[in-house]
Amino acid sequence: MTASPTVTDAPTPTPKEPEAQESRGAGLARLWQRGQGFLPTLIALALLLGMLIYAQVAYGRVFHAGTMSDLLVGAAPMLILAVGMTIVIISAGIDLSVGAVVAFSSVAGVMIMGTGVNGWLGLLIMVALGALFGLVAGVMVQTFNVQPFIATLAMMFLARGLASMLTTDVVRAPEDSPFGWLATKWKLYDGPKVNDFTVTPGLVIAVLVVVGAVFFMHRTRMGRTVYGIGESAASAQLMGLPVARTRIWIYIMSGACSGLAAVVYTASVQGSARNVTGLGWELDAIAAVVIGGTLLTGGAGYVLGSVIGVMVLQVMRLIITKDGTIDPQYLTIITGAVLLVFVLVQRVLARKGRER
Repeated sequence: MTASPTVTDAPTPTPKEPEAQESRGAGLARLWQRGQGFLPTLIALALLLGMLIYAQVAYGRVFHAGTMSDLLVGAAPMLILAVGMTIVIISAGIDLSVGAVVAFSSVAGVMIMGTGVNGWLGLLIMVALGALFGLVAGVMVQTFNVQPFIATLAMMFLARGLASMLTTDVVRAPEDSPFGWLATKWKLYDGPKVNDFTVTPGLVIAVLVVVGAVFFMHRTRMGRTVYGIGESAASAQLMGLPVARTRIWIYIMSGACSGLAAVVYTASVQGSARNVTGLGWELDAIAAVVIGGTLLTGGAGYVLGSVIGVMVLQVMRLIITKDGTIDPQYLTIITGAVLLVFVLVQRVLARKGRER
């Protein structure tokens, strides 16, 4: 007869609590890993809100429709530049030519309109000229294996030199040029006295560029390829992604953004153009992109983060203007300090990611 099983023969239940704790720990680790990419952007957003609150408390009339609309309209050219720069930096590249290309496109476009060319065609030529500089830079980077820093530095000198060859004086577009329409103020909110919220067609163009870039980077194959190139161009090539074609298009898009920024900026200054326009704008664009959370090493970043970075720089200028006692030259020092902090934050997060 078979002996009936005793209590001691029954299998011992395994404790589930340690497994559950381990699973929760792994889940938190994954959440932290994903959240690291957003942390610099969230810090930039907190900085932006903090500066706005400080300006409101210290100087007043900041959270007003008129002030907010002025901030946004003034930021429109840099927003467009930052979009192009974001795409380039995510691909682990750099574009130092954007400010000079703005100057050349602006001067060349205004002078072309002065010869009697249709104004709208002149605007398209300005964008095309910017794209042409981007094409040359992209071919140098991809086909001739020139470092992006050197390739775009050459384009910077070339564009600035050509702008100076065209003129060293202020040139103005014809009065019937489209620049007048692009600077038209559309009232969206009729506030008391002059406290109106207004936008311009130039700002609308900048917003459309931002929305289009967000869609491009996150909803298209080429956009995902840009991230892949930034993470590892060799791996992206092995995966069958069109690295060569995409890398050239990246610089074409950056150049086109420079040409479009030249259109919007020239409209904001009543159709006048100078060869010294855009001095240092490439550094402002890079600073805005890095402050917004895009890694200089490539492979990670967000267009909307760069928008926040641009607004951080705009609010810095607002505070200096409202204070009146701060030398505007200090803006460069402050921008450098903020940029240094965000680069260090990125380094710390990258190190923690490798440790995990």
